[in-house]
Amino acid sequence: MTNDYTVPAQTSIGHVHLKVSDLQQALDFYCRLLGFEITTTYGDQAAFISAGGYHHHIGLNTWHSKDGPQAPKNSTGLFHTAIRYPTRSDLAEILVRLRSESYPLTGASDHGVSEALYLNDPDGNGVELYWDRPREEWPFNKDGSLNMYTRPLDLVDLLQEIE
Repeated sequence: MTNDYTVPAQTSIGHVHLKVSDLQQALDFYCRLLGFEITTTYGDQAAFISAGGYHHHIGLNTWHSKDGPQAPKNSTGLFHTAIRYPTRSDLAEILVRLRSESYPLTGASDHGVSEALYLNDPDGNGVELYWDRPREEWPFNKDGSLNMYTRPLDLVDLLQEIE
């Protein structure tokens, strides 16, 4: 196979579909806590949820996983689902919401190109909530490659977006 194909620049990830152990528990996390809306359900086995009326950004199902255990950390599979917020103040608002619900973060990072909050859903699936800095603010090396990094995110500074 040759390396002469490049995916079109406007390509995007349309949705993620997660196997969950308890559909209601997953809906409580993604809809009640994070604010997604249910677009359709398939009985008590699956639901599709979205932001802004899209047909679905996230699918949730128990077809092969009802009451199942969390995947071991040292196995292959999903590392995290990344949910991009439109603005830095939107990211600050979800941080306030998570704190008001005492929902634990597993991390918070500044990647140069973005700022991110990390947490786990009830099934242990990693979730990244982030916003992208404007492209003109991204850190580039002299050779034109991105200089992405992982540094601690200043949560106090982030919260000043909405004070």
